[in-house]
Amino acid sequence: MNSENNILLVVNPISGDSEKSTIITPIIAEAENRNFNLKIYETSGEKDKEAIDSIIKDIKPSRILVAGGDGTISLVAQCILGTEICLGIIPAGSANGIAVNFNLPQTLPEQIEIALSDCTMNIDALYINDHLCLHIADLGINAELIKNYETFGVRGKLGYFLQSIPTILNSDSPYHFSIETKDGVVEDSGILLAIANANKFGTGATINPSGKMNDGKFEVLIFKNLDFIEIFKTMGDQPDMSSDFVHSISTDNAIIRSTTKIPFQIDGEFIGEINEVTVSVAREKLLVALPEKFCKLHLS
Repeated sequence: MNSENNILLVVNPISGDSEKSTIITPIIAEAENRNFNLKIYETSGEKDKEAIDSIIKDIKPSRILVAGGDGTISLVAQCILGTEICLGIIPAGSANGIAVNFNLPQTLPEQIEIALSDCTMNIDALYINDHLCLHIADLGINAELIKNYETFGVRGKLGYFLQSIPTILNSDSPYHFSIETKDGVVEDSGILLAIANANKFGTGATINPSGKMNDGKFEVLIFKNLDFIEIFKTMGDQPDMSSDFVHSISTDNAIIRSTTKIPFQIDGEFIGEINEVTVSVAREKLLVALPEKFCKLHLS
């Protein structure tokens, strides 16, 4: 087989609240229409990385499509980081934060067209305590919400909404943070500290308007309080947020410490409670198929 025509589709059957057969069938049809050799792998939650690594070695795909959420995208990214294999995204998770940041369209035919297109870009990845991060990690109230959501019976955005108020009411915030970079040490307090390679949370809230995913840097953002006027501003693409609401630090390496252990999440996956993280950038290590407008904006 010609490996240039080999495509792997990785499907997470339980992500989000969508029926995956409605996604798989059109992808199979499009692959046949383009004379691709398509192999499908469904994740099980057990030794998935080893299985995907084995398939890559066997069929040498030129591209891997992912039908799942941010966690599944991150799983596949770990397998192809630093290679010439292109990642195509079919968002099918609960929040789809990575897809939101790439401005992927809502309709499946458009998503498939972009995932198989020649419009590609190498993006940065972050390593946080040896975990891969493509999107946004954070310590504090949002990670606490994700922790509560994972043990809650209701999935999707409704599940997040139903857990948001009790999470806020029971939070131990504010937290005290120390951020060490090559420029020195900054100390500050807040309800949430975000480590952002991208611009937006999966909800669409723009927390890092000046961030670019291919500039070799990330932003550390300390959100100081629940100012609902400032939070409302984040619904726009270029919010002008007050320095009394958020403190931003741009860097390529950081050690972040807190006085107590705090809930911590990466790309929508709860990791645990920690009081220290080390962050570094892997510059332009992941090749991704993206909308043309996004590529033009970030390559200009």
